[in-house]
Amino acid sequence: MTAVNIGVPRRAPRPDTSGRPTDPHLLDRFGRVATDLRVSVTEKCSLRCTYCMPEEGLPAIPRTLLLTPAEIGRLVGIAARDLGVREVRFTGGEPLLRADLAEILAATRDAAPGLPMALTTNGVGLDKRLPALLAAGLGRVNISLDTVDREHFARLTRRDRLPAVLAGIEAARAAGLTPLKVNAVLMRETLDDAPDLLAWALDAGVQLRFIEQMPLDADGVWSRETLVDAAELLAVLGRRFELLPVGRDDPHAPAEEWRVRTRGTTAPATATVGLIASVTRSFCVECDRTRLTAEGSVRSCLFSDDETALAPLLRGGADDAAIADAWRTAMWGKQAGHGMDEAGFLRPIRSMGAIGG
Repeated sequence: MTAVNIGVPRRAPRPDTSGRPTDPHLLDRFGRVATDLRVSVTEKCSLRCTYCMPEEGLPAIPRTLLLTPAEIGRLVGIAARDLGVREVRFTGGEPLLRADLAEILAATRDAAPGLPMALTTNGVGLDKRLPALLAAGLGRVNISLDTVDREHFARLTRRDRLPAVLAGIEAARAAGLTPLKVNAVLMRETLDDAPDLLAWALDAGVQLRFIEQMPLDADGVWSRETLVDAAELLAVLGRRFELLPVGRDDPHAPAEEWRVRTRGTTAPATATVGLIASVTRSFCVECDRTRLTAEGSVRSCLFSDDETALAPLLRGGADDAAIADAWRTAMWGKQAGHGMDEAGFLRPIRSMGAIGG
């Protein structure tokens, strides 16, 4: 068994804020404003996807370091009330492994009434947890599913749990959670499954989005040479489907969209498929995200290990204004982009599972 480090982020140096406008929002030096908050609630996961988790899982974050539901609620309340955040999504690891997830949602709802709350999950166990989550205010879910071939799913995730994921998707559909989005990471070993996955999504009435694999795997084996990029996926899908480009309705949306019609049919192409080409078609210039790790640190970019810890302020008696100011300062120092095309690019120390998706 190989030892895996969850990653020790750098404490972000305080950026020079002398030129920062007097603006309450999460503004950075490049004029971007973060309005979309991602909150990781755990590093634990029920699957072991090769593009994210090591086989043995990530080292556990001590429970005392994890934010409590009340602390999460307070931070999201500050973000919504004082910083201009307009939506929040809870991630992991796998957020369903937090036994108190419904409490987290309820605390967030109470602190930020009316703020849309979403969840990114692998779907395992969602059918059992969904009633309590809906009662606590959950409004939307994104579910990860890379293939509908059970053998390939088990190999990629190191767990034979495809029926459980499909049960979670069906529960979300039955509950009327729309739009219901399904995310699939593009991997060489499941590329040939992509047309079947799209056909399944069209039949199921869910919005499928393919995502280029990013260098955020805990095993550190990602390479540009083996990357399945957007162009290759479109070529594979194009053998079975007509794809009519739509683009992005919202410039901040990460997914480009195509209308889809099965070749040989004449029905209107009303359904769509999305593609998040983070590596080859970077959308960093329009990024509107800010992130909180499970330990309560601001991470302004997936690809920067500089983090600003808010937990000590929370637990040290700081008022909301001081916490908001620290958050604004952290976001002012956000980097221009992920830098994967630069010669000196270094992959982040933390993997996706330790950062939060």
